[in-house]
Order: sequence, then C-alpha cells, then structure tokens
Amino acid sequence: MRITTTDAAYHLDSGHYHLTVSRTDPSAELEGWMTLSLIASAHTRGGRDETYETLPSVLAERGDVAVFDFPQRSTAWESKTVRLTCTPETVAVEVRVEGDGVLGDVTLLGGRAVLNTRASGVFRSGVHARGVFSPTPAHPVRVVRPVSAAVALTVVGDASPGRLHAVFSPPPLVLAFCKDEPDGATAVPGGPWLGASVRAGIADLTFTEVAYEPLDGGALLRFDYEGHTEVRGAWTSPAVVFRAAESPWEAISHHRADLVAHGLASEGPAGERHAWWSEPIFCGWGAQCAAADGVSPVELSRQDRYDGWLARLEEHGIVPGTIVIDDRWQLTYGDLRTDEAKWPDLRGWIADRHARGQRVLLWWRAWSADGLPAEECVTDAGGRPVAADPSNPAYRLRIRSIMERLLGDLDADGFKIDFTQWSPSGSHLKTYGSTWGLALLHELLATMYDAAKQVKPDALMITHTPHPAFAGVSDMIRLNDVLEVDARGEPVPAVDQLRYRHAVARHAMPGHLIDTDQWPMPSRADWLAYARAQPELGVPALYYVDAIDNSSEEITGADLRQVASWWWPA
Repeated sequence: MRITTTDAAYHLDSGHYHLTVSRTDPSAELEGWMTLSLIASAHTRGGRDETYETLPSVLAERGDVAVFDFPQRSTAWESKTVRLTCTPETVAVEVRVEGDGVLGDVTLLGGRAVLNTRASGVFRSGVHARGVFSPTPAHPVRVVRPVSAAVALTVVGDASPGRLHAVFSPPPLVLAFCKDEPDGATAVPGGPWLGASVRAGIADLTFTEVAYEPLDGGALLRFDYEGHTEVRGAWTSPAVVFRAAESPWEAISHHRADLVAHGLASEGPAGERHAWWSEPIFCGWGAQCAAADGVSPVELSRQDRYDGWLARLEEHGIVPGTIVIDDRWQLTYGDLRTDEAKWPDLRGWIADRHARGQRVLLWWRAWSADGLPAEECVTDAGGRPVAADPSNPAYRLRIRSIMERLLGDLDADGFKIDFTQWSPSGSHLKTYGSTWGLALLHELLATMYDAAKQVKPDALMITHTPHPAFAGVSDMIRLNDVLEVDARGEPVPAVDQLRYRHAVARHAMPGHLIDTDQWPMPSRADWLAYARAQPELGVPALYYVDAIDNSSEEITGADLRQVASWWWPA
C-alpha cells in the first residue's frame, strides 16, 4: 500500500481502492464511491452527543496497515475519536468514546456536530453510487433499490406498514453499492460493487437494528441500542468495513470471511450434519391455510388432518422424510404443552411416523410470553409480559424442561423456530440480565440449541437467522414466507424471490443446509414453478396438498405426481 502526503491530505493507493484522507477536516474520499464523513455520534440517555471541535488527523503506520485517528471534542463524553483503519483490501470506520453513559442511538459515517467552519447540525457521507443491495427480504420486494431508499437490517418487525423487513432476523449485516440503476424487483446489476459490512461478534451485537438512512445525496448508518448498553470507562463501536466486490454475493462472502478471520463467527455449523436432515419436508401450514373455511388455520393443526394430508401425498408418490407439525399443536406458545383435543396421542403418532422411517419437527414461536409467569419475561413499564426473557435463569431452566418433555418423552426430532423477528424493542423494557438486541436473540437460540442437543444430539434446529455469527445455533436456514409485489404493485414471481434469498443464505452460511419453504404461493402455476426449482435451492419443502390458499385453485393428483418426479427422480 503506497501512501503519499501533501499539505492538505494523505493519498492511499492499495491497488484495490484509492483513498484521500484530509489532514484537517474529518473526511475522506473513497474514489468513485463515497465522501466519508468521519463525524460520529454516540447519543446517551443523558442527551445528544454533539461534536463541537474537530482536531487534525493523526496517522500511524503499522506494516501494511495505516490507522488514521480523528479526535473530536464531545458534549457527552470525556473523549471521542473516530478511527479509520486501512489495509490493502479494506477501509474500516469506528468510533471510540471514554466516559460513562448508557447508549441510545450511535451513528457512523455522519453525526451531529458544530464544525470548525461553524457549520452545524447533522452531517452525512456523500454517496456516489446509484443502487444499494439489501440482504434482507422486505415488502415491497426490491433487492437492489435506489441509493436514496432506506434499508433496515433488524430483528424487529411484523407485517405492519414499514415493518415487514425482518423475514431474515438477523440477516447478514452488510450492504452493497453499485454504479447502475436497479432494474426490476429481483434484478442485480453487474459490477463493480462496494460492500459495507458490520464487524461485530455476539458480545457487541447489543443493538436491535442497523439502519441505512439516506437524504439528499448523503447517508449515515444508525445503530439502535435503545438504552440497554452501559458504558463505564471506554467503549468502541462495531466497525463498518468497506471492501470492493464483484457482486453483492461476494460482498456477503467477504463479510463472513471478515468475521471468521477476527474470531467473531465460526467456520460452520456447531455439530455433525445427519443424513435425514436433507430429506424432503412436508410442513402442514399451507394445507391448514387452504382448508381454513371460516375458521382460523391454527384450528386445523390436528392429528386427523395431518393423517389425511399425508395419506393423500403418499397415494401420489410423495413420502416426506421430515414432517413439520405447524401452528398450533400446543396449548400455549410459551410452555409448549400438547393440545390433546387436537393431538390426542402425539407420542404415539410420532412413534408411528418413526416406524415408517419419517422424522417429526414441532413448530416453535420464539419469544412468546403466552403461558409464562411475568418473572420469566421481558416486561413493560406496567410490569406486563412482552416477551420471554432468555437472560433469566428460570426461563432457561424451563427451556431445558421443555426439551426433555418434547424431545425425550414425546420423542420429537427437532423444531422449526419461527418469529425471531418479534425480538423485544423499547428503551423502557426490563430484562433480568443486561444483554439486548441481536445478542439477546442469540442467547435465546443458544439456550434452545444447547438444551435440544443434550436431549437428542441429532435434533434438527431450523431458524431464519442467516447471520454468520449465528452459525453455531442453527442447523438449517429457512427462506421464510414469500412476499407479493414490487414497488409498482406488480406481482413478483415466488421463484425469483426465493432464488435471491437462497443466494444470501448460501453466501452468509455456506456450511448450512437450506429449508426452501413454500408459503404463501399466489397461484398454482407459481407453486409448480417453485416446486420444480426447490431441489437445486436446498431441501425441498411441500406446504400444499389439496389447494392453493391464495387462489383457491385445486391441486390435482397429476400435480402431486409431477412434484414427486422432480423431487425423487427415477
């Protein structure tokens, strides 16, 4: 890496990028991509963090690494320094503060300041790209959106407006920028690309969301800590790492490799992969929805219904290796005891399926406080339960007891874990421990995963969490529910959406199996097109038996035999 110096700036040429770092102002020009604002704010419960003086940058060279420090005087901290670390391939930005406080929002690549020029307010990095790739499915469907559109990488969401962006929760924390205008809901322009990823391990993932916030040609990144991360003495933020890439998929691979190289993610899954995990899956949720005529689909998670659906599938050559009993086989979501009115002999039913060479997974709604005592829950300002609290030893003991009951006594074979996007969010919420955000979700899944494996080592744990640091708490990544339309209101083919999701999961967690899911399908034609593609995208999963719920189209025996021929070719 070659560095030349002028009175105004340092000029870096690494062969992978060209960077001009100001010697006087908190800024750097990443040629062709961004004018980086090296202002940052670490707001606290006590008030805003505003920079009121910036000092000249300081360069330290350490072999082939150049480190630029930008000291800044802060209204909230005893000292604050934004650090720019340059290696031959990467440029990383982070902020370090000293003092005491409880973090609210933290912004990088911009923040609140009164500059030495006396300009004041919020400052942002200039963005010279045309499009930004998001690794998290959102509605409306837009894989590469205009660079002026916001992106949220989060573990908080649902189907409400502005919140349907946590289908992956968490996704890999990486954005990618391109020079071409996006064209089509799932189209990905050619290169070059610039990846921007978050370097942080589980211990530092105590925020609920990273938001890309653009405005009028500028943008910053906002990390939402929600008042749950306490600083005593000193704290350094996660780094935002820039690296050139040929595609957004390579940017995701770079993100994973960076975390692994820094000891912040494992190379692959925690344990052995068992052969039965790769066999085709039948999940009853689509069939429940299609059969729900005037009743809630959850009322149709019944032993007799599942027997009927599986018998029809077998009649037409479909014998799934794994069966998922979906919502709601249990009386309560929190304590997971069998609803015997719907499943009068679940243990015997599972034993019968085992005798046929099949395995049985149970659907688990993560975070649910339904049926739990308040003392085992995250609570609101009124003391009411909001979510299960995995930082509470009593709840962790309950999970172990549940695993012994379901995997031991009932002899089930694992779980499809859903609703991780219902992670608790709110500065006033109270937990037993101090963990929050993505880290609290990891604690929940780690508790479940470890407890399950102690009871049944080959138990299969399926999640929708394709963040590399979650590699050790999941065996299979599911692609999750299909969305509907693009920004113009036009339908987006299910197979195109799920190819994109598959590419995200495969590059973020290449050692994991992928559950291809299959719900909801807009039409019989979409269902057949996706069923044909599923074997090349991961473990095939069948959700429908008699009809498509959204279109009410009948599924014929010939349709089922066609699926069987695709999934079990002669």
